[in-house]
Amino acid sequence: MADKAMALCGAPFCLHGRDEETGLDCIGLAQQCLIAGRFECDVPNGYSIRGGSERLISEFMAETGFERFPPETLLREGDIVLVRPSPVQWHFLIRAGDGFVHAHAGLGKVVHCPGEAPWPIVSIFRPVEE
Repeated sequence: MADKAMALCGAPFCLHGRDEETGLDCIGLAQQCLIAGRFECDVPNGYSIRGGSERLISEFMAETGFERFPPETLLREGDIVLVRPSPVQWHFLIRAGDGFVHAHAGLGKVVHCPGEAPWPIVSIFRPVEE
């Protein structure tokens, strides 16, 4: 999943975007990585850029086959990381290389940001180990 995230760097940003050619948002980016990891998922659409809840996000990720870990968990390549850029906003990052890949609305594209997560980590999601 991390390799797919890195390959998507440079794709345009588009709210509710699900295609690398026409644009991705953070959920579209996560969806493309899930598909690359052979996870089946029907991601939500029609949401506002602000709002939502950690509970609903965690329930969706559990249904998709992912386990939730607390923010202090040691990160692994390919983790889907839920962050809180503001009190009214949630955002997904993908752990890749020495940093994170995410759909950056301000820059208008998917980018790799080296180093620490740019916002507080709320939860870490990774596939349930059989």
